Order: sequence, then C-alpha cells, then structure tokens
Amino acid sequence: MKWGSFIVVTLVVLFIILFEKPRMARYPAKDKLAFAVLLAFGWGITLLLVLYPEVPGPTDVVEAIYRPLGRLLR
Repeated sequence: MKWGSFIVVTLVVLFIILFEKPRMARYPAKDKLAFAVLLAFGWGITLLLVLYPEVPGPTDVVEAIYRPLGRLLR
C-alpha cells in the first residue's frame, strides 16, 4: 500500500510539471527555480510522511516551535 501511495504522489508531481511547463516558459529563471525547489520540497515531505507516518508532520514542527511563544503572550 505504501508503494502505491508513493507511485500516486510521484505521478501527481509529474502531472503538475507537465501541466505547468508550457506556462513557465515565459517566466524568468528565478521563478522556474523557485517552482522546482518548492515542488521538490513538497514532494519530499509528502513521501516522507507516506513512507514513515510516525514522523511528525510540518504542522507538528510549527506547533512545537511556536508553543513557547504562545505561553509567553498569555
């Protein structure tokens, strides 16, 4: 089941790339690089959470960082 999810996520990322490639042709190289980096980062996080569900997700990390700040503001 995990490998099925891995394949589906990868196919979705490939579909996004194929869909956006013609539209990205007119954008500067910095925008293309930002798109590629953000897409790769999202793909990596998604695969990490699919293959290892016990790993804390991004929201858990943000909550752990800002929880002490919330206590200070009370």
